[in-house]
Amino acid sequence: MARALARLFRNPEPVLAALGRSAPVERDGRVLNRSVQAMIESAVRSGTAARTTGVPDPEAMRSQLRRVTRMAMPVRTDVHASGRSIPGPEGAPDIPVRVYRQFGRGIGSGPTGRELLPAVVYLHGGGWVAGDLDTHDATCRMLAAVSRCLVVAVDYRRAPECPFPAAVEDAVAAYAWVQRHCSELGVADGRVGVMGDSAGGNLAAVVAQETSGGPSVGPGVPPPVAQGLVYPGVDARLDTPSLRSVGDGFFLTRTGMEYFRSAYLPDRADWESAKASPLLADDLSGLAPALVVTAGFDPLRDDGANYAEALANAGVEVEYRCYDDQIHGFMGMGILSDSLALATEVCDAMGRLMHRPVPAPAG
Repeated sequence: MARALARLFRNPEPVLAALGRSAPVERDGRVLNRSVQAMIESAVRSGTAARTTGVPDPEAMRSQLRRVTRMAMPVRTDVHASGRSIPGPEGAPDIPVRVYRQFGRGIGSGPTGRELLPAVVYLHGGGWVAGDLDTHDATCRMLAAVSRCLVVAVDYRRAPECPFPAAVEDAVAAYAWVQRHCSELGVADGRVGVMGDSAGGNLAAVVAQETSGGPSVGPGVPPPVAQGLVYPGVDARLDTPSLRSVGDGFFLTRTGMEYFRSAYLPDRADWESAKASPLLADDLSGLAPALVVTAGFDPLRDDGANYAEALANAGVEVEYRCYDDQIHGFMGMGILSDSLALATEVCDAMGRLMHRPVPAPAG
């Protein structure tokens, strides 16, 4: 199915003509990628889009996302993936994780006979409600291969069954576990970064803040050497120009976002907590170098841009990229050749950030 869809959307013009939607889509001075447009129009015509946006049924959303990702993303076979369970926060259940390593990396090379890799703790998207290890399996495989890093994907607790701050607690606990088990995992000591997309980008930003010199995580848990935030949601107030201009018609909608917020943050008082809205943190200085990625036709475009600007203003090194013709979720749309190329570029950029020399501690 994935190969058939890839062939279909490789030449989008006949598809759009057949659907009577040949005019380009323009918003905010940007023009939507034609293959993306064909995919959206096909989903609308088939009814798939209606089932993937704003449906207030967590199990239906989870099942639909699993079905879509199986069709939308090619799966690399040159990566080894193994599952395990790690301790959760105190009083909480264990956390399932999946560890990815490209074949040949991390073994049999280097001066000691073993190459120690950087590690990226990956937090999946899905509005804190949907998404799991399987929906982001292909993305994590690509990240491991292209970035040349070990990847540890985290199956954190989801809302509405486990609302805020359960996902934050699991994300921090999993990150701390990786830091404390570098030797076991074949990871260079302390060379651990954090990355996530959408809701996972929110959690990755929170992990970077929570581990930046604070006492809450505990001894022996340094902050990440890098943070990768892919179309992150960083402000639960949901009041940006991009939300108003592209908040409907591009899969992720304002209605869907409001549902996710109500499920994850049922207490309105939490909306402006830095653990829910990292953009609103009092002090962003001293955080890890950041790669922030947004899409032009994404309601969360301004969230990412605003956070990148706030980080830079606080003296944090930031690489910001907006892919103007893409939509939210393009990292998992590998059946579209342009989206796959850009997702590969994001993984490569994260790898370059992770492989940079780490400055020696002062003193």
